[in-house]
Amino acid sequence: MNMSGSVSGRFLRISGLAFLAGFAVLVHGYHFGVEDQEVYLSAIKKALDPNLYPHNSEFFTTQMRATVFCRLFAFLTPVTHLRLETLLFTFHLLSVFLILLGCSTIAWRCFQNERAVWSGLLLVVGLFTIPVAGTALYIVDQYLHPRAMATCAILFAATATLDGRRLICALWLLIAILFHPLMAAFGISFVAFLAWRRPLLESGQTAALNPAALINPAWNRAAQPRSYYFLSKWAWSEWLGVFLPLALVWWFVRLARAKGLTRAAFIYQRLLWFGLFQFAVALVLNTPPLLRLTALQPMRWMHLFYLLFFLLSGGLIGQFLLGRHVWRRLALFLPLFAGMFYVQRQLFPRSPHIELRCVQNEWCEAFEWVRANTPLAAYFALNPRYVNIPGEDHHGFRSLAERSMLEEESQDAGAATVFPALLDRWYEQSQALEGWSRFQLPQFLKLHDRFGVDWILVEHDVPGLVCPYRNPSVNVCRLQ
Repeated sequence: MNMSGSVSGRFLRISGLAFLAGFAVLVHGYHFGVEDQEVYLSAIKKALDPNLYPHNSEFFTTQMRATVFCRLFAFLTPVTHLRLETLLFTFHLLSVFLILLGCSTIAWRCFQNERAVWSGLLLVVGLFTIPVAGTALYIVDQYLHPRAMATCAILFAATATLDGRRLICALWLLIAILFHPLMAAFGISFVAFLAWRRPLLESGQTAALNPAALINPAWNRAAQPRSYYFLSKWAWSEWLGVFLPLALVWWFVRLARAKGLTRAAFIYQRLLWFGLFQFAVALVLNTPPLLRLTALQPMRWMHLFYLLFFLLSGGLIGQFLLGRHVWRRLALFLPLFAGMFYVQRQLFPRSPHIELRCVQNEWCEAFEWVRANTPLAAYFALNPRYVNIPGEDHHGFRSLAERSMLEEESQDAGAATVFPALLDRWYEQSQALEGWSRFQLPQFLKLHDRFGVDWILVEHDVPGLVCPYRNPSVNVCRLQ
């Protein structure tokens, strides 16, 4: 039965997708205020209350100017009268559902076999949080990210392209641009290959950059820890994650043609062209005259490539290997779901698997105390690599404590590589925080004299510091 036909079939299809969306969150978890959401949450809260973050807010507001994401939630929060945490979790569920809906619209155009469509969707769901080669991306993050909302729009644009609806495609791509311009650029590239029926590639051109910019020590220091910027630093396993899927897609083009799956073969072929073209662009940007442009992370085309590769490959597996045998599906998907669940628990060992608010982690408890007991103008210094400390579980200080802080190496350094106006400030603060683990009272007082820092979060006891809050992981201390 093709569930895309009757009204009852469509209802069952939508219900199945809604169930899969909820199941995906149960498998991969949800975490509030972690990783990139630190940036977006801080920007939303700054828009809701301009008095927040009087220091260093440019590290997160500058990069948010290119997306409507933060402005949208700053608007919706007072309008809906919902807590921001509730609103973000609701939209996370919605974005997962829409990604699966977009995947299903493509899968139904490739496979008329219902088992193949659902096998493709199950494989995508099982691999939501698999690392995408060396790009530092997941297919879908464990929190709401504007990349997920842009991905929904790109998938619908691809479907509109397959159906020949150019205006609808353009509208979806515009929505993708509004939420995440970089990912939208890759989506536009893929849609262009879908719309282009002639097997011909043209070389792209990239704007020139002054090679003298490469000797900027601040940019080099901010970029060097980000190995995913530079192809020369990729490990062999990351290169395998590039070439193996490309080779498999080439083989699947031939297989789909041999099995009479014309539409699947067409999408596979365009996906292969898209991947080869974008890989060539990334190689060009990794040459010395253009190296600064690697901050745009040109290999992130693999996010869309992996998503469609898993969707169509799962469809082929479902149609030709799994057949009608339920036990085969259980043997494939149950270990996959269990393994991904286990991995997620290892990534966030000190936090609940479904974390609507960050309150049970000791670092989050400290952040909550800071938010409730320090003035809005308080200026904090932390270990610049605090998000990587075991037990911290990647939670962001700014977004959860709602207080200003000196630079940190995870998000602020990335912003400095993209926006040169932030480089000098980031570099100055980064140098001042070198050797944090060895700091004693004189070094902390230097931060107070130099930058106006009046509070610190420190993992070790420091003689002479007044610390009104302590827990086994971190102390909150005031510089007097």
